[in-house]
Amino acid sequence: MADTNLRKSALDAEHRALGARMVEFGGWEMPIQYSSVLDEHRACRQHAVAFDVSHLGSLRVAGAGAHALLQGAFTNDLDRIAAGQAQYTHLLDPVDAHVVDDIIVWWVADHDFLVMPNASNTSRIADALTGEHGCTVEDITASRAIIAVQGPEARSKLGAVVSDAAAMPRFAVGPVTYEGTDGYAAGTGYTGEDGVELHVPVAAAGTVWRAIIDAGIQPAGLGARDTLRLEAGLPLHGHELGPGITPLQAGLGWVVRFDKGDFRGRDALLAEKERGVARRLRGLLVDGRQIPRDGCAVAIDGKEAGVVSSGNFSPMLEQGIALAFLPPDVADGTQVKIDIRGRNATATVVKPPFVDLR
Repeated sequence: MADTNLRKSALDAEHRALGARMVEFGGWEMPIQYSSVLDEHRACRQHAVAFDVSHLGSLRVAGAGAHALLQGAFTNDLDRIAAGQAQYTHLLDPVDAHVVDDIIVWWVADHDFLVMPNASNTSRIADALTGEHGCTVEDITASRAIIAVQGPEARSKLGAVVSDAAAMPRFAVGPVTYEGTDGYAAGTGYTGEDGVELHVPVAAAGTVWRAIIDAGIQPAGLGARDTLRLEAGLPLHGHELGPGITPLQAGLGWVVRFDKGDFRGRDALLAEKERGVARRLRGLLVDGRQIPRDGCAVAIDGKEAGVVSSGNFSPMLEQGIALAFLPPDVADGTQVKIDIRGRNATATVVKPPFVDLR
């Protein structure tokens, strides 16, 4: 029986009309695949696909104090960008500096920001963005859909639909218009490929989606989005980020700007930096087609050394790949054993991404 408490995207009917297999994800009912994960994954790497990522949150932070509020909450430095640009950042726990969420901030105008948390973290991030800063924090998730068009042909194909979105440079943000409807677009994504994400009002979401599909852009589900991000070595909240995991352990120290001034969790993270991390996220390339999964133990020289945080079959390499937390002194090229359902698979420690994304 379907869970009637799950939230639905404004594109739900479009997905069902295309025969999508729907699953629960972060409190939403979303498409996991249309044809097959392998087919959709390869289409993104070779051509272009469209994902519905409306399960991501959207918080509008606006007012004269919006910049100060976000600067004091998040790890990255907003002063390194400006209005019309996007930035990847983290919100940390103030006690142990674990990553409460990883977030994209779209700076859409002087005192107007779109903060985009992961699906299950929207209310948690909204609660953290409090204080006397002279701004408002509004959850506008229900008012829009987000469509990610990704792949080497994403811009050329999207140009026939929303030309100003297709022209949006990487990590730029700006207003776009489609048949009289205003929205936003950013040169962002989560696949390792070039592409654009569209922030579209609910009333126009179906029209925009159908136009994108009619332009020869293949629909893809969240299954392919996950294998794509894993091939690209990108972290997933709840696996490579979350309770007990800091940005330094995840190899994301570049997201933290200690020199910008105070921010939530700074002291705890600085203390870890000074003493050194106890583990670090690494890539594992399996010898063969065995598929490691989250929780598989990793051994070096017969001794357990870490654990897989994400693993799957790489459609492009046609072999198993994984991300795993290992001791920080383990060198690239080290041979390890992964316990996959009681059988040891040999793998090599590598630095992600697993595929060439140039």
